Amino acid sequence: MSATVSFKVTTPHGPHTVTLSHTRAGRGEPLLLLHGIGHHRQAWDPVVDILATEREVIAVDLPGFGASPTLPDGLPHDLPTMNAALGALCAELEIGRPHVAGNSLGGLLALEMGRAGLARSVTALSPAGFWTQAERRYAFGVLIAMRRLAERMPLPLVERLARSAAGRAALTSTIYARPGRRAPEAVVAETLALAGAPAFAETLRAGTTVRFTDDVPGIPVTVAWGAKDRLLIPRQGVRAKQMIPRARLVRLPGCGHVPMNDDPALVARVLLDGSR
Repeated sequence: MSATVSFKVTTPHGPHTVTLSHTRAGRGEPLLLLHGIGHHRQAWDPVVDILATEREVIAVDLPGFGASPTLPDGLPHDLPTMNAALGALCAELEIGRPHVAGNSLGGLLALEMGRAGLARSVTALSPAGFWTQAERRYAFGVLIAMRRLAERMPLPLVERLARSAAGRAALTSTIYARPGRRAPEAVVAETLALAGAPAFAETLRAGTTVRFTDDVPGIPVTVAWGAKDRLLIPRQGVRAKQMIPRARLVRLPGCGHVPMNDDPALVARVLLDGSR
């Protein structure tokens, strides 16, 4: 069941109240799940039930995505602010230093939380930030094109396309290697989430200067990359391993940029192993 929580965040820009939507399921050590840009927490639905057999799973809509409102005026959607907000969320939910897993933007945020001492382990699935400038421009260009298409498509057309495997491929093959496996209603919901995300443009702008260059010492780190990732190409995983030498680098065969739907059992196993 979804819930909304509001809490104070103190940053160099001053104290502000931030509100985030989230769900909680299962029992065990807490595992915080962070989605990518333009997506929502439902991206994790294919693996939540598996994870919840061993973890208390907290899936969050990041600020300005899904059901969460944007950050208050005066707070930028940048890494320091997101770190402060996610750390304050963990304190408000009384989960201490959780295990953190993230995909794409969420993977970068998970690594930043680990570096700041806010996570007890990190599992990053195709995390942002390990790109060259050319790779970043390519990825951002694809994301902008996906956003514009989602904004311009009338809902009846989205619903009609989502009813067939070919239509789901047309809508989501950039992020899924096996788009036909995605449920029609999920494809409609995530297309609407991409079109309606108020923080999309500002978050993307904040990412233009982002490049991950430091280690994440002192905690277990797993970096996993879909072998068929068409957005952040798999060689970026090799760079991640070079920058985080103690990290475990895992290849996800048959998986795309958002691998949770392509192979839920494999991704769940990687997340559980990474948080042990």
